[in-house]
Amino acid sequence: MLDDHRELRLFLHLAQTLNFGRTSLDCHVSPATLTRTVQRLEAGLGHRLFDRGPRGVSLTAEGHRFRAYAMEALELWRTYREEHPDPAELTGRLALFATVTACQALLPDLLAPFRTARPQVRLDLRTGDAAAALARLDEGEVDAAVAGIPARLPGPLVSRTVAVTELVFVTARDRADDGLGLDGPFVLPHRGLVREAADRWFRTRGLTPEVAAEPDGHEGLLTLVALGCGTGVVPRLVLEHSAVRDRLAVLPATPPPERFPIGLCVRRADLRRPLVSALWSLTGV
Repeated sequence: MLDDHRELRLFLHLAQTLNFGRTSLDCHVSPATLTRTVQRLEAGLGHRLFDRGPRGVSLTAEGHRFRAYAMEALELWRTYREEHPDPAELTGRLALFATVTACQALLPDLLAPFRTARPQVRLDLRTGDAAAALARLDEGEVDAAVAGIPARLPGPLVSRTVAVTELVFVTARDRADDGLGLDGPFVLPHRGLVREAADRWFRTRGLTPEVAAEPDGHEGLLTLVALGCGTGVVPRLVLEHSAVRDRLAVLPATPPPERFPIGLCVRRADLRRPLVSALWSLTGV
């Protein structure tokens, strides 16, 4: 389907990560599908886009040229499909990414003014691993994301804080009753901002944690913690909306982990697009 430009988006993500496994995970496609997509592009162009060697994957000279083309093509397509002579009657599709927790806890209030003002705009809501949110936005897979905000946001992106939550250590209730918890073992996110914050906390205490499991999502992490696999660290907002929260206990930590800002993020250049501009102006807090 022309509107999706799926192959260009997959190519751009791979051009950034240079890792087939990471791109297939972040973009929710199988490694075989990703490989076939690259092969189709290369066959159609008549050039190799990637070199695959013992040292990993790298863009060829033609790959760099095609990357510039793909970025410009997607930007022109987004601009074209959203142009409308009457901004008061905006139509079209707006793709948003948010975690399951953000969908439940933040989006109903955050998006209500936009929905009221622009009822003809179709909202395409996608969920997944929080660690992949900004990558999916940066590569153009979605138009906006509600996600954790790093201390240094990538230059092409801009964010507006919509909530701030604590990071908390949690363990199964029976482990807390036994006085276990901050001695480990730990269940930590495989990657992302929460994992980075946890690693910083351990470093401030001079600890090397024993890691029992590294799930991708917060929901899976809390399930493993509830099963007694170890102590986890999550945003309190996630804990409060978890189906297993009654099986968990929060452990006091000194010093407490840093607070965790959550923001609405868009690409800076997209603020001139009518749909993104409307979303930005109607979700001010």
